[in-house]
Amino acid sequence: MARRRPEHAGERAGATDELPGEPCYGKHPGATAPGDGRRPGGPGSFARIRGMASVTSSSTSLAPSATDRRISARVGGIAESATLAVDAKAKALKAAGRPVIGFGAGEPDFPTPQPVVEAAIAACSDPKNHRYSPAAGLPELRDAVAAKTARDSGWQVEARQVLVTNGGKQAVFEAFATLIDPEDEVLLPAPYWTTYPEAVRMAGGNPVQIDTDETTDFLPTVEALEAARTPRTKALLWCSPSNPTGAVAPRELVEAVGRWAAEHGIWVIADEIYEHLVYDGAEHVSMPVAVPEVADRCVVLNGVAKTFAMTGWRVGWMIGPADVVAAGINMQSHLTSNVCNVAQRAALAAVTGPLDAVAEMREAFDRRRRLIVELLSGIEGVTCPTPRGAFYAYPSVAGLLGKEIRGERPQTSVDLAALVLEHAEVAVVPGEAFGTPGYFRLSYALGDDDLRTGVTRMADLLAEAT
Repeated sequence: MARRRPEHAGERAGATDELPGEPCYGKHPGATAPGDGRRPGGPGSFARIRGMASVTSSSTSLAPSATDRRISARVGGIAESATLAVDAKAKALKAAGRPVIGFGAGEPDFPTPQPVVEAAIAACSDPKNHRYSPAAGLPELRDAVAAKTARDSGWQVEARQVLVTNGGKQAVFEAFATLIDPEDEVLLPAPYWTTYPEAVRMAGGNPVQIDTDETTDFLPTVEALEAARTPRTKALLWCSPSNPTGAVAPRELVEAVGRWAAEHGIWVIADEIYEHLVYDGAEHVSMPVAVPEVADRCVVLNGVAKTFAMTGWRVGWMIGPADVVAAGINMQSHLTSNVCNVAQRAALAAVTGPLDAVAEMREAFDRRRRLIVELLSGIEGVTCPTPRGAFYAYPSVAGLLGKEIRGERPQTSVDLAALVLEHAEVAVVPGEAFGTPGYFRLSYALGDDDLRTGVTRMADLLAEAT
């Protein structure tokens, strides 16, 4: 496993001629293939799917003045979310009349449970929800999140250790902003969720990519983490169950990584958003529970989006040491203030209610998981490990690269994804988005019929490869 820095979005600025806000697939001859030693997604590999607009200076001077820069380098260097870009492209094509099936967004197709919706309806009529509320979150929701955490993972925390955020993404950004100083390094096992490296850079840090693959079940070893550690290493991002691979770290690995982090004083930022979505007897293990000595340097991220089909409600949270959470609250008080009170009331109903609807959704996801693996495994040139968590499949498509399909020879998974979208009308996210070229990510959080139809369309097209 190699230690490397994921591509900085700023290196992509100016590398695409797409208009701002118009994400698209695009082919780029400079993309790296699996096993290529160059930095993943380096110049010319994934810029166009990001839909980045050119950011140029109006001055030809070697040292332009501040007034010559319309957009700050900090914000101009942020890459668009690749997963949302794919989803937006699929929806745009659908709106134009094309029967596109999208596997891009990690979003359950189920409605939010009715008791949660009813709690929100009642909250709309209560004048107390029409006013500002504490920036840290409603006190009763913070209490409930602490109780839910004890119930679901066994971690005993106090309400003052909980910060309610506008969705899980804000929790990610605030965790890094609270902990990371300029030039601090964050170890980032790859494949990784596309937002993580951008959040690290926004905080001024440097993400350090730790490569994994099917041979290690897409899980990092302690040896690989130790090889990447330097005096600048501040934190490790830990995501199990994993987006995008569906990998679930076994207890012994969680314990080993936790002990390693504690020994070296490294912070662990643990994303547990998929904690309830595990299959085949897999177990979600929360690191501060498995390794209590790491709890004082651990921040857990979670929310209601995936478990309760509440992606649009935008309620997440971060849990950690009281001093870290207090600092995060100070930041949020200036950034957004409180999360929408109605959404918080809905989240309160979700986390204090029964998990019956969650069990029903997990059963459906499990059925779809087995179906998508079966269908993908039947495509020549595609290798699909069986995920044990979340709701994503992460097949290798390396065996199809360079082969002729409809008169084209895709050299990268970006190229192949573009071809699949154009000719099969199926939207997938190429592995370049997650730091690992040569793969596709397909979410199976969509209806059974669409899942079967979409993969079958893709299979029929890829069967033409010669």
